[in-house]
Amino acid sequence: MHLLWFNLATDTDDAALGFTTSWIRAVAERVTRIHVVTMRLGRFDLPENVRVYSVGKERGYGIPRRVGRFYHHLVHILRSERVDACFSHMMPAFTVLSAPLLRPMRVPIVTWYAHPKVTATLRAAHHVSDRMVTSLPGAYRYRKDKLEVIGQGIDVAHFSPRTSELGEWGALGESNEPPMILCAGRLSPVKDHKTLLRAVALLRENYEDFQLAILGSPARPSDNAYVESLETLVKELRLEENVRFHPAAAIEEMPDWYRRATLHVNLTAAGFGDKVALEAMACGIPSLVANRDFAETLGGLCDRLLFSPGDSADLSRRLRSILVLPGDARIEIGRSLREQILCFHSLTALAGRLVDLFKQLRRAEAPLPGRDPESDSGN
Repeated sequence: MHLLWFNLATDTDDAALGFTTSWIRAVAERVTRIHVVTMRLGRFDLPENVRVYSVGKERGYGIPRRVGRFYHHLVHILRSERVDACFSHMMPAFTVLSAPLLRPMRVPIVTWYAHPKVTATLRAAHHVSDRMVTSLPGAYRYRKDKLEVIGQGIDVAHFSPRTSELGEWGALGESNEPPMILCAGRLSPVKDHKTLLRAVALLRENYEDFQLAILGSPARPSDNAYVESLETLVKELRLEENVRFHPAAAIEEMPDWYRRATLHVNLTAAGFGDKVALEAMACGIPSLVANRDFAETLGGLCDRLLFSPGDSADLSRRLRSILVLPGDARIEIGRSLREQILCFHSLTALAGRLVDLFKQLRRAEAPLPGRDPESDSGN
């Protein structure tokens, strides 16, 4: 199978989108060739059967020039070899731009989208796509007629407990002095850090010895005012001794951050498939979440780990309930969460689901003259 892949960013160092390079590697093991057309290019290490083309945002190119480069790359790819399917990751604009060329060639289009915002571009992408795929049921807010929920694709070999034995991880958790609450993710109002700060202010009234590490950076200049408001709130709540801000870490560094934590907190509400919560779970860390879409992933731990969005008192109670647990109880929570990630959100499972979907859609398309959709040596 020869696959065309559209990416918002192909950059291992991108704190938010660096994971897409691991997705490409996993799918590349299952197909003959992948051509990646990316909006922005950075550092990457991909297999030999992957070719990457940038439309030049990293060079400061404006929209007209990027559109021109997009069509230049797309036409070159389509002329150089056949394409069996197209996967568009968080790039509904590329889906729409490519459809006039791909649809007449009967190339099926699968578009991934996991965000509550519904735009005119997304509606158009839905219309021209054969399937829409997303991570969690509530992460796609438009029509469901073409939608498949396929999980988040967590690299569970990378995001894992410190050793193969979760019990040994538990000893690490016990060594945290003081215990560390971790909140990872970009610094943006949608992440609701203010509820967390108010919750730890309440927590300090009956559990004084802890640290809160807020790990992340603003995604855009407009978020700088939000970061300043968080720093102001820390001072107002007199949390200077308990709270530390740390800049966003590269994907290679994230497992160590999760493993150092006693527990992880994610305050993003439903409508987002926030992967940091799932990464922490994959590392065997108890994880409190506000997103009800995680209910299936949490399984029997849902009542314990799911808190009400925006409710600092509820979150404070749940933080304390995890912190006061003996080490072996936290180990069991972490073990159960990792098993759920393996079941619902592993990268291996996601790559397999995607390739199976591409093959299914390819078979559904009537072959063009001279093209045998089943002649690709099983790929």
